[in-house]
Amino acid sequence: MTTADKERRLLVVHVVFSFAVGGLENGVVNLINRLDGKRFRHVVVALTKCDPAFCARVMRPDVEFVALHKPPGHSVKLFPALYRLFRKYRPDIVHTRNLAALETTLPAWLAGVPVRIHGEHGWDVNDPDGSNPKYRFIRKVHRPLVTHYIALSGHLEAYLRDAIGVPEIRVTRICNGVDLSRFAQRGQQRAPIEGSPFNDPSYFVLGTVGRLQGVKDQLNLLQAFILLLRRRPDLAVNMRLILVGDGPMRTRLEDEIKEACVTAHVWMAGERGDVPNVMRGFDCFVLPSQAEGISNTILEAMAGGLPVVATKVGGNGELVEDGVTGTLVPPRDPALLSDALERYVSQPAMAVEQGGAGRRRVEACFSLDGMVGRYADLYQSLSGLST
Repeated sequence: MTTADKERRLLVVHVVFSFAVGGLENGVVNLINRLDGKRFRHVVVALTKCDPAFCARVMRPDVEFVALHKPPGHSVKLFPALYRLFRKYRPDIVHTRNLAALETTLPAWLAGVPVRIHGEHGWDVNDPDGSNPKYRFIRKVHRPLVTHYIALSGHLEAYLRDAIGVPEIRVTRICNGVDLSRFAQRGQQRAPIEGSPFNDPSYFVLGTVGRLQGVKDQLNLLQAFILLLRRRPDLAVNMRLILVGDGPMRTRLEDEIKEACVTAHVWMAGERGDVPNVMRGFDCFVLPSQAEGISNTILEAMAGGLPVVATKVGGNGELVEDGVTGTLVPPRDPALLSDALERYVSQPAMAVEQGGAGRRRVEACFSLDGMVGRYADLYQSLSGLST
């Protein structure tokens, strides 16, 4: 490709805390892979690390990856390196995501980057509801440096407007999209999962996918499942739970499983690279998080034809139609979550019906192509270039 060809394309530098397995990071991969290569080129900057296996998911050969190996503490230690990097690449757009990368907007501004976009994807375990005064202050301080904001949900859009004071005209809401071709709708019977001890077709399998960390609250789901096992021994015969993912909560979850003597009913599957296949082996998907933005895994589960039981936090209520495509429950309430799970285990036909409704909802409202088109239009309009 000639220098002239490169100059005709917009260069977007995507800045993330870490480029490894995660919903936010997977969204970056989907965006890069789907954006028109004749209009856009990309550099991915990770403040900490770039996982080579995860980078391999980016199918375009012209994408560069930069890992800055940030030590603990504020990103200010990286400002000289970031400034030099932005001066070297001279991007049209720097697109930061979430609070951990927000401070990057200062060296981008100093380096003369004309468009600085910041995406709010959701909050973490240290600030599950966005109310932390320190984090709000950081967002407000950096507000003049951000050209435009992207909110992944109406909940986050309102937060930026009302709590951070971002003018409505500077916020665009773009929900996540899901690749419908990867998450084909399952049939009446679930498919076997490689390595699973629960492939017996007589089982009703509840499952979740996500990093094992406090904010995802798989412990809430495990406790709800144990409550249901004890309350309904008649259902316990065929009820099983699969926890997919890895992370700092793994040991705590394993200890809880052993202490409750439910090792025959719960499988910790670890991190998997075949999530679409794994989801086809579920009968119901559960997301027990304490906080969310717009959950990729909910969309993927719905695309796979699964009913979704989710906590009513963040943007979950914008995805799950309560009583139509799944059930919404309060966070941190194992008893109410257990009641919701019971309805699906005892009424498998309802699970199939709501799963089909979820698939139709994703097809109509949350396609990946639609999401990519909205990002392309925003990048193009903010850069002042026409298509």
